[in-house]
Amino acid sequence: MPVMDDDDKIIVDAAYDFAAKRLAPKALEWDAQHHFPKDVLREAAGMGMGAIYVSEDVGGSGMRRLDGVRIFEQLARGCPAVAAYLSIHNMCVWMIDEFGTDAQRQQWIPPLAAMEHFASYCLTEPGAGSDAAALRTKAVRDGDDYVLTGTKQFISGGGRSDVYVVMARTGDPGPKGISAFLVPADAEGLSFGPNEDKMGWNAQPTAQVIMEGVRVPAANLIGETEGLGFTIAMRGLNGGRINIAACSLGGAQDAYSRAVAHLRDREAFGGPLIDEPTIRFTLADMATNLEASRLMLWRAAESLDAKEPDHVEQCAMAKLFVTDRCYDIADTALQLHGGYGYLAEYGIEKIVRDLRVHRILEGTNEIMRVVVGRAVAARGLGA
Repeated sequence: MPVMDDDDKIIVDAAYDFAAKRLAPKALEWDAQHHFPKDVLREAAGMGMGAIYVSEDVGGSGMRRLDGVRIFEQLARGCPAVAAYLSIHNMCVWMIDEFGTDAQRQQWIPPLAAMEHFASYCLTEPGAGSDAAALRTKAVRDGDDYVLTGTKQFISGGGRSDVYVVMARTGDPGPKGISAFLVPADAEGLSFGPNEDKMGWNAQPTAQVIMEGVRVPAANLIGETEGLGFTIAMRGLNGGRINIAACSLGGAQDAYSRAVAHLRDREAFGGPLIDEPTIRFTLADMATNLEASRLMLWRAAESLDAKEPDHVEQCAMAKLFVTDRCYDIADTALQLHGGYGYLAEYGIEKIVRDLRVHRILEGTNEIMRVVVGRAVAARGLGA
């Protein structure tokens, strides 16, 4: 398993300090006011967090996926919703770096890496969620342009981002008929639904992205050929899954730390609650699941960095395990606070609300079981 050296610790400590100073003090206010803190996100980009695992020649930080999950864990200790948007932005920038032409990389990535521009990932549609290959948004070639028509649903940053990475159908039904496009926010025919009223994630906007004859240059097709969109989307999601799991881990770690502090201070039955054996058993289970989640997440990130043959399975397993376990940890932390946990001012209920959606997005946890199950079946007995 990967072990942190001194350089790794510097990166983690910097992310922790940033979260403690710039995210945590405002997290409840941003949640209550549905405020999207672009200025603070740009500060994070100034520290290299706008393009963590993107090539340095276009302004990226050139770090590993392993560095990324460690950074997102720390950021989520300050605010899971803000950290989660940043993870999605990073996923979009990586797609351009990995699959784009050199001209696309040079044009689009530098302002995204600096977060002068913000990016959104547009795959899900009103009628195509888990079945991503069934998407209906179309892109039709017209001379030197493509014309896009369709609606994307549940888009983080919708209406507030500057660049939309859009998956659209250019060919036959199925995954091979999908391509990926870069759509600027000022494109004619592009509009947005109202900001969704959500259970959590209130510090980032979520809205429909509506394309009615949106015309973009053919040069905005990511890569040099049609039909790569589904591969780009799925490759991006491998990293997106461990990033969002890292956000769950950070939120759960914060909730756990708050619970321990509360139990030390809270007295009942003649002493601090933390001295009750049943309470300690519960904390032991929470601590064990936090450590198991962290190790599993690091293992998946390492497999993705090394492009190991089972990296897709590893990322799916980590996303499934970590988001499920860490949501349970946050919910248990709320329970350990008693009635205080239900109050907004204690911050626990916000963490619970923010972490709940992580079990749905970047592929639902039911789909993660499908991915893992297929891998298990393919290996056969004795493998």
